[in-house]
Amino acid sequence: MEVSAPNVIHNARFNPLYRTYLVVTIGFTMVICIIGIPVALVWFCGVGQWWSRHYYDLLQCQLSDRTLRFRKGILFQVEKTIPLENIQDVTFVEGPVLRRFNLSTIKFETAGHSAGQAHDMQLTGIIDAQDFRNRILTAREALRSHRAGDASMATVHNDGGEKSAPSQEQLRLLRAMSERLDEIAAVLKERR
Repeated sequence: MEVSAPNVIHNARFNPLYRTYLVVTIGFTMVICIIGIPVALVWFCGVGQWWSRHYYDLLQCQLSDRTLRFRKGILFQVEKTIPLENIQDVTFVEGPVLRRFNLSTIKFETAGHSAGQAHDMQLTGIIDAQDFRNRILTAREALRSHRAGDASMATVHNDGGEKSAPSQEQLRLLRAMSERLDEIAAVLKERR
């Protein structure tokens, strides 16, 4: 059985204000540590802008008909791919700092996630995050419906489109298999 490549449904775009958010939040974290104040000065004087620009340029998030793929990082690149069927919950978060930058975060909980662990994936700065969240949930439900339809293929459709019992051909094949198994059992019994 050949598996086809996933069809891309949507490529998420990230808000450019996410760069400023990164500079401010990381710089503020450095300032909170008294030892980090000299590093924070260097950060705010240019290193932070350079880093956030490159980080932003490398951000990717792609929703396909079967997976959600996210890529980030400069020196150490992280790429996560989550099968849509494993997504249990999609949480939308907007805090006061995020709202100030007109941003939001989407968090994903997947099968096997426990309450004490961090979320498997978290996306901040996606433009139209609510719409993207809805697209993910819609694609997940479409995949589940499609898989449920594949699982119920034992029920055959007749010419009228109605569901019916297995066809006469299927029953004939099953009876032939049963008869053959009986013959094999009889030969094995004779050999004992």
